[in-house]
Amino acid sequence: MHEATDGHGGGAGPRTGPAPTTPAYPGTFGDGEGTPGPTSATTPAASPAPTPRDGPFQAPGPGPGPTLEALGLDVVPRDDPLTYPGARPDDSALLAGDRLLPLTRLVHEDRVPVLAVGSNASPAQLRAKLAECAITTPLPLVKARVTGLDIGVSAHVSRMGYISASPFAAPGTVRELFLTWLDAGQLAAVDASEGVPLPDGNYRRGWLPAPDVRIDLADGRTLPGAYAYVNRRGVLHDGHGTRLRHGDQRALLTGLLAAHPWLRELCGTTPEEFCARVRADPSVGARGTELFAEQGLVMASGLERFVRRGRATGSPGTGEPWASL
Repeated sequence: MHEATDGHGGGAGPRTGPAPTTPAYPGTFGDGEGTPGPTSATTPAASPAPTPRDGPFQAPGPGPGPTLEALGLDVVPRDDPLTYPGARPDDSALLAGDRLLPLTRLVHEDRVPVLAVGSNASPAQLRAKLAECAITTPLPLVKARVTGLDIGVSAHVSRMGYISASPFAAPGTVRELFLTWLDAGQLAAVDASEGVPLPDGNYRRGWLPAPDVRIDLADGRTLPGAYAYVNRRGVLHDGHGTRLRHGDQRALLTGLLAAHPWLRELCGTTPEEFCARVRADPSVGARGTELFAEQGLVMASGLERFVRRGRATGSPGTGEPWASL
């Protein structure tokens, strides 16, 4: 990602020009494990890169913002699965290349708001996803207070070697999450990484409206809703009907391996073995996903009703409900 000043502040605004119309979809990347292919009817068409109205893409101050490495945010979960969901910033920021810059506003009407439930809140993971699609436009990450949602455990094993996160309905629960504001090219790339365009992809993108899900920003505004990636397979529960909550990947895998002999037989006895076996052989993760269902450990997220079957909606300039803010 770059801008006219290359992140050094001052000078002109962002470089403009058309966003890629056909992202180079990654083959086995991301939680949803999208596959290569052309833009389809389920993928929003790209539009020209938006021009900010009050400077959110311009870095204030005399020098560049800190790098992800300097901030300790440079580890990519797909490369080191036990770090999933990855490190996230302390506060709202603009991801521009390998740097985090300050934001001057929290709402971006010309972009699409998508809640980052798992590794999409990790700047390093986001940077890697966008780089694989040759997308260089900056991306706002906005911290939000979200009520009515909790973070569960996806009912599938990712080919990246981890078990990813997925939201579930939790009335009254309050979580601090990041909201990504995506332009058309970024939205298509992230959709593809989550498997949204694929008929058998692991995730579908759904609009979570207020008041079912309340999203409060630091400037006092409440959004009318936001998109989130809902796992098509559901989420895992503890065997007694209580949905598991996602947290530390090592602790999650340790607990699952200790509780389920069939998982140890398939994936090994330690988190390290689990990651290595799944990454080495896609059939291991596929079988693990099947076994979760066969063992009765899967339940609905409660968010399925918010997913429009057969297509992913929401593209800058389409008159979606956030555009009136």
